[in-house]
Amino acid sequence: MRHGFKKRTLNRKIAHRRALFANMAAALIKHEQIKTTLPKAKELRPVFEKLVTKSKENTLHVRRQLLSFLRDEKMVEKLLSVLGPRYKERKGGYVRVLKAGFRFGDCAPMAIVELVDRDVTAKGQDSGQIVEVEADAPVAEEAPKTKKASKSAKAKEEAKAE
Repeated sequence: MRHGFKKRTLNRKIAHRRALFANMAAALIKHEQIKTTLPKAKELRPVFEKLVTKSKENTLHVRRQLLSFLRDEKMVEKLLSVLGPRYKERKGGYVRVLKAGFRFGDCAPMAIVELVDRDVTAKGQDSGQIVEVEADAPVAEEAPKTKKASKSAKAKEEAKAE
């Protein structure tokens, strides 16, 4: 009988589960929206909401508590400077869990975990797809991909020279 065991173990030992939730919480702080399996999402919600509740009070003690759990100074700084003040007046319910169908490979139920008043531009922040080009930097031209294109490019350059 499972009387008195109210949390899902997710088939992991306690240290692995703690590391899993720390990594997922850091990703949620960074991107403000993540996609994961439904049981993980449901277990992440109370863990993350306790972190946000702590971050409303920006003290050294709270900073050290958050750092001992998350182990990422940038995420702790964002939590204390951005998310804490954002949810200062809110009593709870900072995270929304939305069902997102089933995964193709093993048919696991998927979910999207997002912050309630999230910043839409934070998603995909470090994926490397958004690259800003400086205005002063010279832009290199693309190399021709086929022989015909290179011949036509050479012909155009010769025509301009004449």
